[in-house]
Amino acid sequence: MMTALAAAKAYASTQGIGGSKPVGGAAEGGLDFGAMVKSAMTDAMHASKHAENQIKANVAGKAELIDVVTSISAAEASLETVMAVRDQVISAYQEIMRMPI
Repeated sequence: MMTALAAAKAYASTQGIGGSKPVGGAAEGGLDFGAMVKSAMTDAMHASKHAENQIKANVAGKAELIDVVTSISAAEASLETVMAVRDQVISAYQEIMRMPI
């Protein structure tokens, strides 16, 4: 089973995030967290739509079963990545709320 942190790191590496890039705000020319989350959500939505289209094409006899399985796996991986990022954000928020002032 993939951990939430491993999924987030895998997504970051496939998107070219991290490494030598600066991690500042959008105004500083760095990575914008909101844009990254929006991109992850959009990617997950597109993967899901593609999987649905492959299923429809398979039912119509226009697509192979392996294409359906591959697209469903890609959609599942995208969804797991989004959920892992969500879990990490919630965990960070809860940790900040526990900090004494």
